[in-house]
Amino acid sequence: MTRVDVVIPTFNGVDLLARCLDTLVISTFTDFRLFVFDDGSVEAIAPVVHKRFPDATVIRADTNIGLARAFNRSIAQSNSEFVVLLNNDTEVEADWLAELVNCADRHPKSGSVASKLRLLSERSRLHSAGDVWSVRGMPGNRGVWLEDVGQYDDENEVFSACGGAALYRREALEAVQARDGHVFDERLFMYCEDVDLGWRLQAAGWRCVFAPSAIVYHALSATGGGTLASYYVSRNVWMVLAQSVPREFTKPYRMRIFAFHLGRIVRGLRHLCEPAARASLRGTVVGIARSTFARRRRQELPKGERARIAALLVGDSWHQCAGERCYTSIQQVDGRTR
Repeated sequence: MTRVDVVIPTFNGVDLLARCLDTLVISTFTDFRLFVFDDGSVEAIAPVVHKRFPDATVIRADTNIGLARAFNRSIAQSNSEFVVLLNNDTEVEADWLAELVNCADRHPKSGSVASKLRLLSERSRLHSAGDVWSVRGMPGNRGVWLEDVGQYDDENEVFSACGGAALYRREALEAVQARDGHVFDERLFMYCEDVDLGWRLQAAGWRCVFAPSAIVYHALSATGGGTLASYYVSRNVWMVLAQSVPREFTKPYRMRIFAFHLGRIVRGLRHLCEPAARASLRGTVVGIARSTFARRRRQELPKGERARIAALLVGDSWHQCAGERCYTSIQQVDGRTR
């Protein structure tokens, strides 16, 4: 049995996928199996995959079933010690996978390991040095849009890993999966599914470590993005707040959460002529409605875990993650471009 199962979901985009696989095929770490989930593509995915990885498993859905369900089906068919998720619109450095595994081995209490994501279009600029969560009820990317000058080169604990390029310990995934056996919440469809999982892992005591030498280049929203991202991010953040964020981290900050999201609604109304703003408002309305009926996952946090998680959260000083312009811009999809 291999140590790692690499899962790449794709919806069309054969050119993107081919470039991703071309970088993965020269990986210095070879003890892995490849799973590619064809999420209802009309383009021929399997020939592109098997040309580069003849033994890869290609799983196909006849219609687009969403990122969360694609992950779940792929994970269910794999059995390695680690599961690595990778977007199809990425290019990886040759030692990326080795660095993720080495980091996980150095931190046996880690449930996940976050990659360093840089922009494919500007390879010295950061997209994510691990993900963050604000006490105002919004996720974001640490270091987003900054030049990478070594300010995030420490191997340290972060809140969660961006699902575009992340390693998960199977033991941890099995510990937090739902009663139906699913790891990711399929109601989220896409966007924030990694944040939701990040909260469940943290609440169960599984830490996330940032591996600064595990470098990936990401073509932002080449597969998703646009109004689609605006809608799902605005909808799903309410679902995550309602069902997965422990009350210890919502009740004390409820006024900040209310004020921040009210501000987002006001900004959306001011830009109502823009498609992204309208999509964001629609998502907000649906998200609030669904969160009303969301069943909160019961999580009793030991005091030590509460203090540890609280130290990872971003407060009102948004310069901590250099993400303020992302969170105040409808067009930037609140810093959660994937």
